[in-house]
Amino acid sequence: MTIRVVVADDQELVRSGFAMILGAQPDIEVVAEAGDGAEAVEAVRRHAPDVVLLDIRMPRMDGIEAARAVCAESDAKVVMLTTFDQDDYVYEALHAGASGFLLKDVRRDDLVHAVRVVVAGDSLLAPSVARRLVADFTGRGQALEGPGGPGEPGGPDAGVLGALTARERETLVLLGRGLSNAEIAAELVVSEHTVKTHVSNVLAKLGLRDRIQAVICAYETGLIAPRQS
Repeated sequence: MTIRVVVADDQELVRSGFAMILGAQPDIEVVAEAGDGAEAVEAVRRHAPDVVLLDIRMPRMDGIEAARAVCAESDAKVVMLTTFDQDDYVYEALHAGASGFLLKDVRRDDLVHAVRVVVAGDSLLAPSVARRLVADFTGRGQALEGPGGPGEPGGPDAGVLGALTARERETLVLLGRGLSNAEIAAELVVSEHTVKTHVSNVLAKLGLRDRIQAVICAYETGLIAPRQS
């Protein structure tokens, strides 16, 4: 399988450098380059890539806005690129639907790895990092609050989580706490293959793109209380 990629950055040297690195890989094809968010969205519509690398700060349409459009209109996975590492950018990128977040000084091998990781359905933020970021985010009052935990009156049993089985709800809680598949398997005393099935079911039933969005969902529905997990 060849991974089709669109690279969007308003700095030509950065854009062409990333495109050259990725294009040199036998399993990756850079199908288009874009100098701003609007061009990136149009390139996605035209080429239907698997992955889109989006600089956060671009003219006409910035990367966050472009990410929202790309995620709403396609199945492409979005990786945000920036020279800045402030948490606010991470929060905005995650809520825009991004599957990852990289600084522009990323090493060559890590850039290539990032593209392959998101295509495989994983995220570029380690679960523990995702948990910390989302806990901080919700702790500042920027997400929905849930009054109870799983199974408690007023908790998240009703509504969006109602489609999950009891075991899938357990899996979502453990995802939200930052556990890897191996750690979830040990916690639930099941195989990693079974965990992968549960994770896939959770993502499909809740309409989530990846594990990062599952972490966000666990906090925003009140399944996990901010700063108390």
